[in-house]
Amino acid sequence: MKTLVTGATGFLGNAIARALQKSGVEIKLLIRQSSNTSTIQDIDAEKFVGDIRDPLSIKNALRGCKHLFHVAADYRLWARRSRDLYDNNVLGTKNIMIGALESGIERVVYTSSVATIGVTKDGAVSDESTESKLSDMIGHYKRSKFLAEKEVDRLIRNESLPAVIVNPSTPIGPRDIKPTPTGRIILDAINGRMPAYVNTGLNIAHVDDIATGHLLAFQRGAVGERYILGGEDLTLKEILFHVAKAAGRKPPRICVPRQLIFPIAYLSEFWAWLTNGPAPQATVEGLKMAAYQMYFSSDRARRELNYKSRPAITAIEDAIKWFDGFTSK
Repeated sequence: MKTLVTGATGFLGNAIARALQKSGVEIKLLIRQSSNTSTIQDIDAEKFVGDIRDPLSIKNALRGCKHLFHVAADYRLWARRSRDLYDNNVLGTKNIMIGALESGIERVVYTSSVATIGVTKDGAVSDESTESKLSDMIGHYKRSKFLAEKEVDRLIRNESLPAVIVNPSTPIGPRDIKPTPTGRIILDAINGRMPAYVNTGLNIAHVDDIATGHLLAFQRGAVGERYILGGEDLTLKEILFHVAKAAGRKPPRICVPRQLIFPIAYLSEFWAWLTNGPAPQATVEGLKMAAYQMYFSSDRARRELNYKSRPAITAIEDAIKWFDGFTSK
């Protein structure tokens, strides 16, 4: 019997698929027809082309599987069609969880996000018990992930879905091919396109540590519980300093008030929408989130799962090495 992994062509899903394969698990990958499969070419696994928005596709993908890692998500802070985020993150999650119930899947690890956990303006560190509600969620990505996690929680309580929920913080590291919004910050800083910064903070973790945390949640996590898989709390200024030092560049020294960037973000989003171009570098949602220090504690995962995370600088250095090799091809 195999373990189905969704989202393996994505940044975190790819790391999880590799960690599972390294541990000797026979895996099956659910991938979209339109996905860039370059990062899974060297993964020895059955590839099933399907779509989590299609229940029949899910039923066929789950055939012959005993376990499920649902990692696939639409991680964008700006989208021309915001409806896509809800279709992928909420409807897609509901579909595959119902499919797991109907297929008799024995164990599910669902990848949520720290985006669903409450944060405070005073910079206090949040954990799994920090309360949050839908009205606290900034933007469509956070709202869609919040609603998706609530749907998983409902199915656990009402339908006995055998799922463990994990909430990764901000993964950094190799194979961020798109790149993700955070990976784009790293890449822009490497290339000298980050002349200034705003006063905010993130919890940075190596993508491979978060992947290992998923395996630990599968092995040791309690059904119905959630575990933050994070790393080190850093201000954006500190992150950019580490990137500049590792890349041999001078770090930005100017802290720009967020209010001054909002007009640029609105204009950039309008232009991207008008031209159907790529997502803008500065987004309105990103600036609104930057009002908070997004710091999180992984103490519960360390205590109950034996989760470990390496220093953030290691994750940053590994990301830089990978971006350097990828962009030079």
